[in-house]
Amino acid sequence: MTEYEHYDQVDDFRLLIADLDKANQLFTDDQLMSFIRLSGGSLKRGAARALRTMAASEVMLSKKISSQDLSTDGPAVAAELRAQAQALEDEAAAEEKIDIELGTYADYVPFTGSGRCEGEEYNASCW
Repeated sequence: MTEYEHYDQVDDFRLLIADLDKANQLFTDDQLMSFIRLSGGSLKRGAARALRTMAASEVMLSKKISSQDLSTDGPAVAAELRAQAQALEDEAAAEEKIDIELGTYADYVPFTGSGRCEGEEYNASCW
């Protein structure tokens, strides 16, 4: 993977998980690449994994709190992150299904040969 492809993937990844504030990034570039690696190289599945990680952190750190005029609802935020993750998983699955249906994966086709030797039409003494 070239350096350009690495940064292109990282930028796309950050866009998918809405990690757009360069001053306060949620994950390092290496962590994002690890999510992709752990997801079999799928950018969308990696982003879904990152969103689930964010949801788990939200549940652990934020509770449903109401105080004066302020309130936070960590479980609701976590549920939305998990829903976004599931949407990305569904998109990835649909894309993989299309790839398989269109035959973008190489199929094994055994070559049995024509039964003739190479150059047989010019050489009568084939093997």
